[in-house]
Amino acid sequence: MDNLITCERCGSNACYVQEVNNEIKNYMCYGCGFQTNSLMKKGEKYFDEQMELLPYLYKELMGEDYEGKVWMPSMVNLPQQGMVFANGKNGQSWKWAGVKAVPVKEEEKEKYPIPNQKGKYYEYRMDMETLKEFPENEYMEALDFIGVFENSSDEC
Repeated sequence: MDNLITCERCGSNACYVQEVNNEIKNYMCYGCGFQTNSLMKKGEKYFDEQMELLPYLYKELMGEDYEGKVWMPSMVNLPQQGMVFANGKNGQSWKWAGVKAVPVKEEEKEKYPIPNQKGKYYEYRMDMETLKEFPENEYMEALDFIGVFENSSDEC
């Protein structure tokens, strides 16, 4: 079952819910850009694993909803289009960042090897010179900046 609900973090009506199985649901809000799932609760093994891996800013921006689910900023990485991520010094001074992907030039390909795939190289790289920041309430604009919504009407 996949559907849209009202986000328990920001109240927007653009929170996509995906049921993985009877016990696990993923939540991704396109209104605020935050995500969670049924296992993302304090004391759960999954939550503890995330806390070991996440950057400080993401930890600082986390917040619990009334059911105890912990919401954190999303990170979108589309290798041929770009990335969107939370960027800033701390939880009081941050923005969404969009970075566009660009093709790797033939003469630069050896700078971008694919790990554990000898002789293979990435075709695209993230061009940090294209970094553009968006206010917290403009997550969708950041996604649009990297082209997430282009060609979406072709698929309908």
